[in-house]
Amino acid sequence: MSKASAASRVSTKKDRIDRLAELTQSTETTSGGSLWREAFRRLRNSKMAVIGAAVIAVFVVVAIVGPWLAPHSPTAQTWRGEVFPNRGQFVGMRGENWLGLDHLGRDMFSRILVGARQTLLVGVVSMLIGLLVGALIGMLSGAAATLGGKAGRRVDTVVMRFIDIMLSLPSLLLAVSIAAVLGQSLTTVMIAVGVVQIPVFARLLRGSMLAQGGSDYVLAAKALGVRRRRIVVTQILPNSLSPVIVQATLSLATAIIEAAALSYLGLGNPDPAVPEWGVMLAQAQRFFDNAPMMAVYPAVGIIITALGFTLLGEAMREALDPKLRG
Repeated sequence: MSKASAASRVSTKKDRIDRLAELTQSTETTSGGSLWREAFRRLRNSKMAVIGAAVIAVFVVVAIVGPWLAPHSPTAQTWRGEVFPNRGQFVGMRGENWLGLDHLGRDMFSRILVGARQTLLVGVVSMLIGLLVGALIGMLSGAAATLGGKAGRRVDTVVMRFIDIMLSLPSLLLAVSIAAVLGQSLTTVMIAVGVVQIPVFARLLRGSMLAQGGSDYVLAAKALGVRRRRIVVTQILPNSLSPVIVQATLSLATAIIEAAALSYLGLGNPDPAVPEWGVMLAQAQRFFDNAPMMAVYPAVGIIITALGFTLLGEAMREALDPKLRG
């Protein structure tokens, strides 16, 4: 990749984040209490939001109750004597096994159901790591730039240059590097994917707080002599969270895909018997010629789930951004 194309990619990523951060400023003229009510009304009328919410609801329900719905044990090799991977003999869909068997004679339908919980857990925890750490960095940087004077602006500049460096690195490459250093485990995947999300949330919240820094209510609070820390915590920060909530929904889709990619590369859960969609996809790769459906089922689950979070996140962004609404 050339330097020009790499710089263009980084600039596009930063511009997208900064544009999302402007949501709080562009909706400032709307009465505060009605902003989310109006956005919710638009979401209810959006087919994209309804479809995304429905997909997410099904995924969450399956992840929660999947172990109880599974007709068979997801780890028991009950039908081991019926499959012969070395000969290319597998068992497809049948009455007893709705999605067939994997290469070890385990029920695929049960493994898909139980694997949804593991996938959701990794995605949610990864997103929360990125959200909490990134929001903390973004809040401190935004507060320093908004109310910290000349010294605060210097601190903000240093922090943002470090954040820009992280944004310039391809997210999957960064996640793989972190996972390789920490070692193979489920916790490693959560940390690696979470760290990748940190600069996005940090820059987003910082930009949103800067957009709020010149608002009338902030100027009025300064004129009344309200302490700077109180202005940040009780005024600027709560009014800067709208785009962060939108990004959290979008980041869940990214986290699920990147966690599955790390598991596929062998950096996830070291116990292959534990069902997880990324691990199942990696295991099915060797047998794709003779049993392609072993890879199709977890891949479709990952794609549809990520699509659901993406659709809902994009619908939320459009509902909050007047420049994107028709």
